[in-house]
Amino acid sequence: MAVKRIVANIAAETLEGAKTFYADILGLRMVMDQGWIMTFAAETSTSPQISIATEGGSGTPVPDISIEVDDLDEIHRRAVAAGFPIEYGPKRESWGVRRFYMRDPFGRLLNILTHD
Repeated sequence: MAVKRIVANIAAETLEGAKTFYADILGLRMVMDQGWIMTFAAETSTSPQISIATEGGSGTPVPDISIEVDDLDEIHRRAVAAGFPIEYGPKRESWGVRRFYMRDPFGRLLNILTHD
């Protein structure tokens, strides 16, 4: 037996803003839309991961979701252009990542990162 995928499920009052944020800003592809749930996926597959943490590093709160991207500056530009406030960073961290924190339309704290 092997775990094949871990999906973070975010409870929301409405799906409004999900496609704009997760598809248009982060570049994810919508792979399912049932009217009550939307699922977005990256074009590439990675190994399933889950993290348990007491803090987010550098004294930050633990983010709800960490999303690794290939072009942090472009994602940051899109987020700022769309009016999403950046809560932390962008910053190069001592453990080898560049990252920033922002909230998605549903109030979840996201750690957007790239590995150096």
